[in-house]
Amino acid sequence: MTAHRLLRPRWLATGGAVLLAGVLGTALLLQNGGGACAAPPTSAKHTGKATFFDLAGTVGNCNFKPPADDLYVALGRTEYSKALSCGSYIDVTGPKGKVRVKVFDSCPECTPGWLDLSRTAFKKIANPSAGVVPITYRAVPNAATPGPLSITFAKGSSQYWWAILIDNHANPITSVRAKGPGGSWMTATHVDYNFWLIERRTGNGPFQIQMTDIYGNTATAKNVKLIPEKKQATSVRFAGGSTATVKSAPSPTQSKSKAPAKKKASPAPKASSPAVVAPVLESTPEQEQDLALAAADPKPSC
Repeated sequence: MTAHRLLRPRWLATGGAVLLAGVLGTALLLQNGGGACAAPPTSAKHTGKATFFDLAGTVGNCNFKPPADDLYVALGRTEYSKALSCGSYIDVTGPKGKVRVKVFDSCPECTPGWLDLSRTAFKKIANPSAGVVPITYRAVPNAATPGPLSITFAKGSSQYWWAILIDNHANPITSVRAKGPGGSWMTATHVDYNFWLIERRTGNGPFQIQMTDIYGNTATAKNVKLIPEKKQATSVRFAGGSTATVKSAPSPTQSKSKAPAKKKASPAPKASSPAVVAPVLESTPEQEQDLALAAADPKPSC
C-alpha cells in the first residue's frame, strides 16, 4: 500500500481554545515570513496530487471548527498564503469523482499543487488505499456558505486590543477595518493563524466591522459586541450564496468600443476606462464558467 501522511500535530488545536497570550510576537514573525510569492489558488484549472490526514485536535491552523460535512483541505505554505486562503473553497477532481472542500488548515510539508484532504473528502475522489492520487483543482469564487458572515472575538480581547475570527466569507479576505461609536476607522492586521488583530485601544464598542474580499467586494457588519469567545452571526455576506458579481477590469475590446470619436487631428488626452462589473454566473456550462471566472481572478503581485 502506498504510504500516506497520518496524524499531524496542530500547534493551536488544544481543546478548541485559542491560545493568544504570549503568541502575538511569534505570529507577527510568521506573517512576515514565507516565500517571496505566496498566493492562494485561482479558479483556473491546476494539476497536482492529493493525500489525506486525520485531524489531531479540534481546529486547524485557520482556527475554524471542522465543517459539518467534514470536507476540508490543508494547503502548503505557498497556497496557504499566510492564511489568506482560509475559509475559501476549492473543487478537487480525482480518479473517482469530484469534491468541494473548505480551506481549513496549513500543511508545512506540502509543496505547491499538493493538497492534503480530510479522509472524508479523499474518499469522494479516490480509494483511501491509494494514499496519493493525481488531481486537478480550482478555487471557487463566491462559493455558497452555510450562513452569513460570522465574527468571533478571541479569548482575552478587551477595549485595549482585540482579535477576531471571521467565518462564512468564502472569498479570501484582504482587509478588515473597525470603528466604535463616534470613533475613526482602525485597520486590523491579519496573522498566520487567521485572526485579525487591532493592537491599540479600541473602546468597548459595539463596532462596525468592514471586510473587503480579494475581488473588491465589501461587507459591513454593524452592532458587533465585544464579547470574547462568542460566535456572532451577522446579516451580511460577500457572495450571497453563489449569485454575487465579481468585479473585473474591462477588456481591451470593451475599452476601444467605448472610446468617443475625435473630430480634431491633434492627439486626444488619455481617458481612464470605467470599471466593468462581470455578469452573474449561475448554472452555466462548466467551460463557459471556467473562462469567465479565470478572467475575473486577481493576479497576485510578488
